[in-house]
This record gives sequence, C-alpha cells and structure tokens, in this order.
Amino acid sequence: NADITYQTNTAKNVLDTIQGIQPKDSGGGSGETRESVVYKLAEEMLGKLPNDYIPFEVRDRLKKMGHLQPLNIFLKQEIDRMQRIITIVRITLMDLKLAIEGTIIMSENLRDALDNLFDARVPKRWVKFSWQSSTIGFWFTELLERNTQFHSWVFSGRPVVFWMTGFFNPQGFLTAMRQEVTRAHKGWALDTVALHNDFTKFFKEDINTPPPEGVYVYGLYLDGASWDRRQCRLCESHPKVLNTVLPIVHMYAINSTAAKDPKLYQCPVYKKPNRTDLTFITTVLMKTTQNPDHWILRGVAALCDIK
Repeated sequence: NADITYQTNTAKNVLDTIQGIQPKDSGGGSGETRESVVYKLAEEMLGKLPNDYIPFEVRDRLKKMGHLQPLNIFLKQEIDRMQRIITIVRITLMDLKLAIEGTIIMSENLRDALDNLFDARVPKRWVKFSWQSSTIGFWFTELLERNTQFHSWVFSGRPVVFWMTGFFNPQGFLTAMRQEVTRAHKGWALDTVALHNDFTKFFKEDINTPPPEGVYVYGLYLDGASWDRRQCRLCESHPKVLNTVLPIVHMYAINSTAAKDPKLYQCPVYKKPNRTDLTFITTVLMKTTQNPDHWILRGVAALCDIK
C-alpha cells in the first residue's frame, strides 16, 4: 500500500510538471479555443453557485436558535466565510466572461483563473480564501456540500450528525462543543474539561437522534490501517485498500485533565492528506490489541478528506 501511494504521488508530480510547461496560448486548430471552453465552464458554474445569504434572515434565525450559544456563534463565523467565498467566485466568473467577450481588460487574476480553470485546477485567489483541492470539480462539489450543511443548519435546525470536513475551523467547532458541555454542568471550568471520543458501529444513515451530550461526527477516513467494525478497533490495512471510511464518532467532553490511557492509540486527525501542523485538528482515541507504537510506525492517521 505504501508502494502504491508512492507511485501514485510520483506519477501525479510528473503529470503536473508536464501540464505546467504546456504552452498557454490559444491554438489555431479547428477545435474549441481555451476561451470558449472556460466561458462555457464559467456559465455552468454560475448556474450552480448557491444564492447569497441575506444577513438579516441569518440573524433572525440565529436569534431564534439562541445567538449566544457557542455552536451558533461558531455557525455565524462559518457562514460569513462561506459568503465571502461565494462572492469571490461569483465576481471572478462574471468578470472572466466579460474579459473573454472583450468588454473588460483581462487582469492578472483573471488570466490565472482562465489558465487554471482550463487545466481543471482551482484558481490561486480562490484557494487563498478557501481550501486545497486537487481539481476544480472536487473543489466546487465541496463548496456546494459545505453550503448545504450550513444552509440546512440555519434554516432547518441543528443537524443530528455533523460533517467535520465541511468546516473552515474544525478546532473552533470542537472548542464550541466543549464550551456547550461545560455550561451544561454546574461547577465545571473550561480549563479542566478535555475532549473525549467513542467510536460507534453506525454510519450517517443509521442515526436519527442526536447524542444526549456532545456531537456525532462523520466523514473521517483512516489512512495506514483498517477498521474492525465488530470490535470497534484498529486492524492491519487490507492489500490495495489505501483508505477506510470510519464510522460515526461521538465527540464529547469530560471533566478531567488526567493522562490518556496508554493502551489506546492517540490517532491524529488532519483536514487534508498533506499532514502538517496547519492541517492538524485534534487527536482521537482508538482501541487496539497491539502496542500503540506499532501504529505510530505505520503512520496511521485519520483524514477529513482524501482528495
């Protein structure tokens, strides 16, 4: 499996380099020009782009839900960031169409957007305000899915299960949850309340009610190992299966600063496959029959996104 991952990454780097040194000028052949291809793509994306959030509607909904609740404050911040991206994407695509028609001048940002969209990549300006993704297709699908979660949370009520991949600030989400649990218990202080988790045997479709305390989270993938659903513990990865979908995790908080059980594997959770301190979110505890060092040497981690 490590060999497959290495060869895939090598092939991707070679292809990216070849694509990067391709001539950027429009060809004189009989096929469609770069501009016409990107113009059609821009029209298609504008047709699917979500509507803007109306600030007073969002404010009213949050007031009804309790605008001073930690998770609702977090939701307001996430919607503000989502709205910013929707605005940037809409302005870029509309200006790009005008620039291709010759109505306005093609600026450096628009030229970058044209080149990247033609190569099925995400324009640099969009990545700056959003998230990394390998292709524009994955990125735009994620934009729609993230927006769906926020929109249904505001206008249909708090979700039973949360898609952690869809948050700009997953650490903020977990901190808000800790604050919520702390407030529910008299005499608890946020400094002494630690995150804890349990792995369930269920997937998103199997759950209809929220937990009594804390949150249910889905959308995590296990990298470097496999998951024994029956025993709810780590096991060796199967040949040619690089990632395993993890079941729903129940994240909650306990009033304890004691050290974690040394028999459990403290599995790091990252937003994206490139594991850096910028993409690190938290650690989750996993049961294991082997010594946790075994999984550390395997480089086992949980990823929010494998694209």
